[in-house]
Amino acid sequence: MATGWAPDGAVQDQIDDTIADAVKRARSHIPTGESETSCRECGEDIPPARQQAMPGVKLCIDCQSERDRKPVFTGINRRGSKDSQLR
Repeated sequence: MATGWAPDGAVQDQIDDTIADAVKRARSHIPTGESETSCRECGEDIPPARQQAMPGVKLCIDCQSERDRKPVFTGINRRGSKDSQLR
C-alpha cells in the first residue's frame, strides 16, 4: 500500500534498484584479461593457482585483501530525505 504520491510497489522498486546497482558495481570490479605474474602494488609474485582461479588478477592476496577492507562510497542516496535534497 503506497502513501502520498508514491505508486504501489515504489518501496520494493527502490530496494530492487539499489540491489541491481550494487551487483553492477561489484561485477565491474571483477578483473578481466591477462593475469599479471607479479603484484602491481608490492611486486610480489602472484601464484599460478591464483592466476588460474581469478583470470585477470592484478594484485597479490595481501594487497587485494587490504584494498577490499577500505570502505567504498557509492554516492547514491535513494532515501530521498529532505536533508539530502537540500544539499
